[in-house]
Amino acid sequence: MNKIPFVGLHAHSVAGSIFDAIGYPKDIMDFAFENGMDALALTDHGNMNGLPHQVMHAKKMREEGKNFKPIFGIEAYFLPSLDDWRSDYEAAKEDKKKRKTLSKDVTATTVEDEDASKKQTRNILNRRRHLILLAQDQEGLSNLFAMISESFGPDNYYRYPRVDYVTLKKYSKGVIGASACLGGVYAGNYWENREEGELAVLNAMRETTKQMIDIFGDRWYGELQWNNIPEQHELNKYIIKMHEEFGIELISTSDSHYPTPDSWKDRELYKKLGWLGKPRPGYESAELPEGVEEIGYELYPRNGNQMWEAYKKYSESCGVDYDDDLVMKSITNTYQIAHERVADFLPDNTVRLPDFVIPAGETADSALEKFCIEGLRHLGLHSNEEYTERLRMELEVISDRGFSKYFLTMNEISQKANEVMLAGPGRGSAAGSLVAYALNITQVDPLKYGLQFSRFMRADATDYPDIDYDVSDSMGLKEMLIKDWGADKVAPISNWNTLQLKSLIKDISKFYGIEFREVNDVTSVMLYEAMGPAKLKHGIKSGIYAPTFDEVMEFSDTLKRFLARYPHVKTHVESLYGQVRSCSRHAGGVVVGEDLNSRMPLINSGGVRQTPWSEGQNVRHLEPMGFIKFDVLGLSTLKMIEGAIYHILRRHHNIENPTFEDIKTFYDENLHPDKMDFNDQKVYENIFHKGKWAGVFQFTEGGAQNFCRLAKPTNLIDLAAITSIYRPGPLGANVHNDYVDAKQNPHRLKFINEEHQSVTEETFGFLIFQEQIAELAHRLGKDISLDEGNALRKVLTKKGTGKEAKVKNALRKKFVEGCTEKNLQQSTAERLWETFEYFSGYGFNKSHAVSYCIISFQCAWLLNYYQVEWLAAFLDKEPETRKEKAINVAKSFGMGIKSLDVNSSGRVWEISDDGSTLIQPLSSIKGLGDAAIDQILANRPFNKVEDFLFNEDITYSKLNKKSLDVLCRSGTLNGLIDDRFTGGKHFWSAICVDRPRKEKNLMENIEAFANEGDFSDEEKIGYLVELTGVFPFNRVMKPEIYEQLNAALIPPIANYDPEVCEVVWFIPRKVVPKKTKNGKTFWVIEVIDDTNTLTRIRVWGVKDYDRIHVNKPYMAKLEHNDKWGFSTRSLRRNFRILA
Repeated sequence: MNKIPFVGLHAHSVAGSIFDAIGYPKDIMDFAFENGMDALALTDHGNMNGLPHQVMHAKKMREEGKNFKPIFGIEAYFLPSLDDWRSDYEAAKEDKKKRKTLSKDVTATTVEDEDASKKQTRNILNRRRHLILLAQDQEGLSNLFAMISESFGPDNYYRYPRVDYVTLKKYSKGVIGASACLGGVYAGNYWENREEGELAVLNAMRETTKQMIDIFGDRWYGELQWNNIPEQHELNKYIIKMHEEFGIELISTSDSHYPTPDSWKDRELYKKLGWLGKPRPGYESAELPEGVEEIGYELYPRNGNQMWEAYKKYSESCGVDYDDDLVMKSITNTYQIAHERVADFLPDNTVRLPDFVIPAGETADSALEKFCIEGLRHLGLHSNEEYTERLRMELEVISDRGFSKYFLTMNEISQKANEVMLAGPGRGSAAGSLVAYALNITQVDPLKYGLQFSRFMRADATDYPDIDYDVSDSMGLKEMLIKDWGADKVAPISNWNTLQLKSLIKDISKFYGIEFREVNDVTSVMLYEAMGPAKLKHGIKSGIYAPTFDEVMEFSDTLKRFLARYPHVKTHVESLYGQVRSCSRHAGGVVVGEDLNSRMPLINSGGVRQTPWSEGQNVRHLEPMGFIKFDVLGLSTLKMIEGAIYHILRRHHNIENPTFEDIKTFYDENLHPDKMDFNDQKVYENIFHKGKWAGVFQFTEGGAQNFCRLAKPTNLIDLAAITSIYRPGPLGANVHNDYVDAKQNPHRLKFINEEHQSVTEETFGFLIFQEQIAELAHRLGKDISLDEGNALRKVLTKKGTGKEAKVKNALRKKFVEGCTEKNLQQSTAERLWETFEYFSGYGFNKSHAVSYCIISFQCAWLLNYYQVEWLAAFLDKEPETRKEKAINVAKSFGMGIKSLDVNSSGRVWEISDDGSTLIQPLSSIKGLGDAAIDQILANRPFNKVEDFLFNEDITYSKLNKKSLDVLCRSGTLNGLIDDRFTGGKHFWSAICVDRPRKEKNLMENIEAFANEGDFSDEEKIGYLVELTGVFPFNRVMKPEIYEQLNAALIPPIANYDPEVCEVVWFIPRKVVPKKTKNGKTFWVIEVIDDTNTLTRIRVWGVKDYDRIHVNKPYMAKLEHNDKWGFSTRSLRRNFRILA
């Protein structure tokens, strides 16, 4: 039983002390409580990333009746003067070599080098000392937030965020300070002066103490720690001297870095994993200490009795005498601080949204109403009672929920976006909001398509609204918001990446020296082995399912055997899985508010200020802290639409250099959902029925395309139903085939009554959309509101006796009662409810489906009426991995493809004057920068190589030797090769190998390299792949052979399906000889096909006479399994070259 009152005021978690501590705040808090403590301070290194973990678990503990007080703090990185440090930092940047290194060292995942911090750091750029800071109340917490935000600013940050005396003075109110550990402020005085003697150390510590007392007063504490490190006890003695001379109070701390006494070994390994591949001597060792005593200290959350035992044990072992009463008081002082000097509070989580979005003289509610009415008037709907009544209802709910300012903020973001880029018509359930439509946040009329506001926001809900906003350039928009509104008002959201099973097994096995091949045999199959049983467990019949950590550990036999063989690996994997690995940035999420610097402790990653907390599927930390996430997401299809309009305006409207305003005008007049004819049957017949696909959004996969051809959509709701059905759940239940059958035979449809027909007729009797369940429950049930109907979809799958199951049962009763009152038989009502339950797992959001199918139709409309312009935009925006396939698609439409040419290639895929050919752009060449392209475009045409090499108007520092090299090897300059050159290699050698500065030098080079001739076919293909990422498929595969393969239904290897055809075709790119464990030779052949997908084939039992010709087409009969992928045991018997 813990009898000595004590509270840990120095503790670290993996959330903020990455690769230095393990265990999340909840683990540490739970152990501290079980160990007899009623409070704990979290003090991670340089940040407060773990604060939401701490807050949310404190609330949970209180709900469970556990009396436990969270204390919010930080172990800051301190320097006496940032001005001095900054001067050295700026001087270092003058050194070119150092400047390059300095620019790279900007990351939010600061890894604490424990050994380096606990000694003298000679390099001032890395110098820092630890300092414990604790918030006494909300004001103190806000000051800590502001201090951290400033420490991560460009003037304070290099590898570590720093504060100094000036920073502490500015933000000291409501903050308690302590001197920390062997890496602390007093320790810095000790390490830097110990060689000069005791007096030098004391004088330095006296100066520090005076400064800290001036800043903190009696809130400054000397910190004692207990371990078997001799220097710790020397430092303790000096700190006690400060107590005697200045009267500062002392505290003893445990400095915990793992949640339980048994976790020390996992922490040691975790530290080493953090330094893998980094030049940190000692951390690459594959040895862990045999016992904790070998380390010299234990770093778990001790209680008061354990602190006293540690003091007695380590002071005796180090032969140092202390005053027992003084040490006891230092232990109990922590309890007094925790319960008398620190308030019992949780951070203010009032919803924080910006005030600048509200016009002067208006409230948030009045401004939103005013803007919405103006929006309806602009749409010509202000006198339509149905719309005005719907608007009144929505505004009332938004006001009651307190989210008017949210919509005003989203309105401002939307207005900013629409000035410079295309925005999507809508995404997610927000398209069901008339307010969003009136504000032009969305472009979809919700009443026209029967979209429900309550699917987006219920009057009775407590969750925050979430509008996902698609734009063509999300990064550009976020940068614009930060620039225009300020970095203290807009912050991108962090993502915290964690250690995953596969990488953990590999890293831990590598550490213990387990052979890579043995490890790879496990990691390559374990997910496949677990997938089937896991799907069976969940009743999933088709599609891909990602098994969880627990499911892989349970269902993979290969993994279980491996872990049984290496039980220490299993122990570490179970302990370290899910610990933090790194920080990245959310794809589109930003927080918008006022004075974010003091409302959250902002961090810096990659030079960008961002939130320390995440918000996503797996973690929700911003909302509980009072911040609403705004999702600004990039959708490449919108960029494609912009590109197509650009070409249309140039070719058909005689606008040489279209501006975004021109592009937006065309969009608004032709493609805006309010202007488009979504019943244009030519588009449906020519694109969706005939299957002429080229970059049509949501219809890029063969399965979706085939389903669409069978279903033959004729309107937007048909398209929405098709995309909603084409998902693993409905496909596994055979809904796609049933839907096609019902659509082809509408005379067979049977409806329960008129209400059922009204709701489901558009989807041929099926419950495809979630909103249909809500609507039927509302119409047929007894007093079931639309809000309750939308709540129903969340509880339909719940079983048992829990809260949600009770809600479900109550709604079921009301539904059946309502049905019987409307003259339906009870058995019919029960069957319909069972249908609800069946489709609840498959139903899709109609608002989202309709919005995204508008984009699909826009793509199809452009492809149908402006084919060549759409194809040019399609090629321009397809990524490298799909570029070759995209080129083949363009060719299937009858388009010619012109290779790179210095006189005709532009920045984007261009269109020939006659509209029959697409011209590859200069921007597709790797290693050719924008500056070089500018020089080419500004000074062409070039009639001969001399015009290109010796042009007075070209700045050759921008069009340099490297640029010449890639232009030449990619074939871009082939048009300048004349009869003076014996081939491409001769040309390249004459102008690139020895870059001529004068025409005389060129002539000399032509003569000197005359015997070089041309590049081989292999070299030409290799250069094209290397420099453009595109394999020149048509140089290798003759059209007649390609046609014969298609006619014979022989698929490319990427489309392998053993149930359809065991024979596939491919083109070998590389042969890699390898050895088995038994020393036998086998080959790994890297192959590609017309999808530009790289696939590997293993050839076992290679014979001396076996040969493979790279860059030649083959077809082969192959074996396939989850472990090895594709393989064959006889090259001669199973491979055929296609001559």
